[in-house]
Parts: sequence; C-alpha cells; structure tokens
Amino acid sequence: MCGIVAYIGDKEAFPIVLKGLKRLEYRGYDSAGIALINNEGIANFKQKGKVSFLEEYAEDKDSSGTIGIGHTRWATHGLPNDVNAHPHLSGDGKIALIHNGIIENYDTLREGLKARGHVFHSETDTEVLVHLIEDIKNNEKVSTAEAVRLALNNVIGAYAIVVMSIENPGQLIAARKSSPLVIGIGKSGDFYLASDATPIVEYTNEVVYLDDEEIAIVERNKGLRLYNIQNQEKTPYIQELELQLEALEKGGYEHFMLKEIHEQPRSIRDCFRGRLNVDKGWVGLGGIKDYEQKLANANRIIMVACGTSWHAALVGEYLIEDLTRIPVEVEYASEFRYRNPIISENDVVIAISQSGETADTLAALELAKSKGATILGICNVVGSSISRITDAGSYTHAGPEIGVASTKAFTAQVTVLTLMALAIGHRKGTINESKFRRIISELELIPDKVAEVLRENDHIEHIASIYKDAANALYLGRGNSFPVALEGALKLKEISYIHAEGYPAAEMKHGPIALIDEEMPVYVIATKGTSYEKVVSNIQEVKARKGKIIAVVTKGDTQVKGMADHVIEIPETDEHLVPLLATIPFQLLSYHVAVMRGCNVDQPRNLAKSVTVE
Repeated sequence: MCGIVAYIGDKEAFPIVLKGLKRLEYRGYDSAGIALINNEGIANFKQKGKVSFLEEYAEDKDSSGTIGIGHTRWATHGLPNDVNAHPHLSGDGKIALIHNGIIENYDTLREGLKARGHVFHSETDTEVLVHLIEDIKNNEKVSTAEAVRLALNNVIGAYAIVVMSIENPGQLIAARKSSPLVIGIGKSGDFYLASDATPIVEYTNEVVYLDDEEIAIVERNKGLRLYNIQNQEKTPYIQELELQLEALEKGGYEHFMLKEIHEQPRSIRDCFRGRLNVDKGWVGLGGIKDYEQKLANANRIIMVACGTSWHAALVGEYLIEDLTRIPVEVEYASEFRYRNPIISENDVVIAISQSGETADTLAALELAKSKGATILGICNVVGSSISRITDAGSYTHAGPEIGVASTKAFTAQVTVLTLMALAIGHRKGTINESKFRRIISELELIPDKVAEVLRENDHIEHIASIYKDAANALYLGRGNSFPVALEGALKLKEISYIHAEGYPAAEMKHGPIALIDEEMPVYVIATKGTSYEKVVSNIQEVKARKGKIIAVVTKGDTQVKGMADHVIEIPETDEHLVPLLATIPFQLLSYHVAVMRGCNVDQPRNLAKSVTVE
C-alpha cells in the first residue's frame, strides 16, 4: 500500500518526484503530496485524490528545490483528505516525513507526546512518528538521523520511511521494516528513493534494496551510508536493475490491464524459457534445483498466498497432487499464522506473491521458518522481500504488472507451478514418460493458444455488452477449473463492482441455485475432460431455472453450444493446462464490462496493487 518517492541531487526535485508518484499510483490513490526544501523552508503540497489533482494544485506555486519527498496514499488511519495526506511535518515545521506501513502502537505514542505538549492535526499514525522524531531530537540533543534511529526503536509495526530536515538540507534519511524501499544511485552523485524500482529505472540501473531494520543516510555528492537499527554500519550491496523503461508504458493500449492481458503469450513463454526443453525431454527450475529432492520427499507442501495468487495456488494443488502424489494444502496467508498451524521440519512451505512484498504472506513465511520448515517463494519482482527471506524460489519473469487487477501474474504463477509439478513428478517417477512428454509438448504450445483466445476479443466484448448491467453473476467450474471460476468472479468484482461468486459446479445445488433467475448470468467452464458430462448436467440445471449460460468450451464443441446462450471457444489442450487458457476470456470479459460501466480499470476503488500492511 502507499507509494513513496524521494530525490536529492542537482536537478529540480518536483518534476522527478511527481513523475515517480504517477508511476507508483497503482499502490494507492486516495491522496498525494510532495514536500520540498527551498529558500522558504519546507514547502508542502498535499491534495485529496489522484496525483493529477496534486499536479494541478501546484501549477501556480513555487515548487523549486533540489531535494524532495513525495507520497501517494492508500488510507489506513484517517479518511482520505488533504490533512491526512502525506508528507507530514513535525510540530516546529522543520522535519518532513513520508511513510508506507502501519505504526501499531501509534495511539500510545500519541498520548505520551500530547502530555509533552505536542499538537496533532491529522488522524494518521505517520504524524505521530514525525513528532516522535522531533521530540527525541530536541530532548536528547542528537542529529536528525540519530533521532530517527532512536524513534524507530520505540515503534511497533511496519514502515518504509523517508525523512528530510531543513537543518540538513543536503541529506535524506530512509528506513524500512516489513515494507519495501529501494535506493537508486545516480551517475552524478544524486539519489532516487522509492517503494519499488519503477520510478528509478529512467535515471539509473544501480540500486540498493534495504533490508528490515536498516537505515540509510544519503547525502548530495557525498554518498550512501547504511546502518542497522542497533547503529552498526553495514556495506551497501549494489544490484543491477533488470527492469526496462518501455515495460512501464501502455504501448498504445487504452489501459495497462488490457496491455497486460495481451502480453500473456510473451509472459508465459518468458516464464518457461530456459526451464523447458521438449526435444530433450526435460523440465528444470534453476532457482529450486537444490531443493527438488526436498520437495520430492516432503510430507506435504503448504502453499500460502492472498487474492489472485491464492487462486493460482489452488490450481497448483490440483497439479502437484495429481502429478507428484504429495499432499498439498493451500492456505490464506492472512489466516495462516492466526490458527496455530501444525508445521514440521519435513514440510515445504511455498509463498506465492506477485509483488513479493505481501505483508500477510511474509508473516506466514516467518512463522513457517521458525518451525523449521523449508520455505520457497514464487514471485515476480527481483529483489523483493519474499525472494530474500526464502531458502530458494523461482521468479515468474512476467514483467511489471501495473494494473491493480492481476492478470498476467496469475498465468505466470500457474506456469511456474506446472513446471514445478512436472519436475518433481518426473524426478519421483509418478509421471510416466509418455504422459510427461505429452504435457510438456502441450505446455510449449500454450503461448500460441493464448494468442488464439485473445483473437476472440470482439466476440467477448459483445457478450460483455449484454451483461454489463447485471447485478450479480455466478462462475462455475470443476477440477482445476474451479479456481479459474473463483478468479473470474474476483476479476469482475474488483474492476466492475458487480457482485460475483465462484463455486465448484456441483456445489451450486447446495445453495447458490436459489439465486438463479432469468436475469442471472452464469459463466461456466465446460471444456472437454474427465468431468465434462457432469458439467453438462450442471448447465441443464441452470437452464431449467431460466439462467443465462455463458460457457467456455473446447473448440468444436457442439453439445454445450446447443444448450448455452453464448459460448467462447478455446483451443483443445491437455486437461492439466486448461486453466492457462480458460482464464483469458474471463479477464477480457471483466475488462470490457468495467470499461462499459465507466469504471477506472487500472485503479479500482479502495484497492492497491501491493498489500504491504496486515
């Protein structure tokens, strides 16, 4: 949640920070603000709403200065308004701070500071932190950097912060715990700080990712110093960014979501490139190669994830259990550590997250690690927290996903899980050679088949126009298509605000069938496979209640076509790989419904891309 950007150097800070906020707006768009140090002291511009509102507000104001910090907010404490927007200032107006995370003991700290004469103007936990820094600085007679360190020793919660002070106009202080923060090192002594690398890639490819409880001091033309919260100096580890600037642009598409849907033939191919060789008959994930035997011998595999990643994990459960015969449990990361789960040293826990920064998933990993389990990660962002905390893992190589509603990340995660299941099953001998070669041959064809489904865009848009005003929708699937039904319903809810539910098709009779009438669209995955006849029976049950059937079917199907109101054909493929194709029509359908309803597709209300608070 929330995006933070900062700059210090010889250039004008405002346009750099503003552009960075626009790149990070997918992390939150309730309000935005930029603070600068100039001849007048700290100039602080804040506005409720999107970054564009802040840009308009600051047009006729003095925004000069070569040091600045900026923030785009997803509200946790306090309503989205100008007062609660970041940056927040100390009581004496000499220190400005931006913050991503939650200070859990802010109320106790606030009461103590009030007793010492501090006056608060906002409802935020962040304003408490900047007042605490001011209080320590003035009472302990220490530098701003030392006051930050001492203040953070009194804080319970998660934070990524950047602090600047008019007493040190050539210095920025940054720190993190459980919320991401990256520092870009410019070529001419300047520095760029941000929640992730997207605002930085335009200026440099050399970055330092802060670890938990690290504090960085960056000074114009002097360099970067790194300490831990115990004040022990550390050596910064400089990494090279792999991110490309063009990946952050819309590339001619109206929305990032539509671009990312259409990128899936490439992103899936990139995901298995170098990991799959059909001619030689092998599958390998280099990142977990040393742990393949551990996986093969595991008592069970536990997958922890949230949202769309949880749906990918459900697909993985079907695949891994079928192809490896290892028991798999899929857990909501947000619930996992609160139910005192039974974890042993013989378990493997796999965390799945697009950003690699999901707070609940990180907390679940910490618990699993404390119990001695092997912990692995599947994520998209190089250098992310999950990639650093886990024993090993695999990147999805999907490229930046800017649209808040996840699309290509889902298919990339499913692709990695498919490769993992195939690699372990082949190693264990639970897949015979002919089946193994058949599946990997089909997997190599999936990108072209996804491209074929995308060519149905106009037909899917027409179906969307018919059902765009429906108040509710039901999604049904069986086997590994059930998670696709869940994902389809989530997409519709996320971006069009239509209530939708996903169910195993057979469960419809146990309650949801009561909702069906002539106004209810029912989206069904009815592809050829072991449960095809059962799904056909479920369709007949819906039709008997006058429900509207929109069916995703295997190309050439005539039986369901004769029963459904609309069909969307997908190419025939191995049953294990159907989720990679069947999810595409639902992504497009949700996109077109949302556009027709006038919704903000890339930035749906109340949501943020990376959920970095619990």
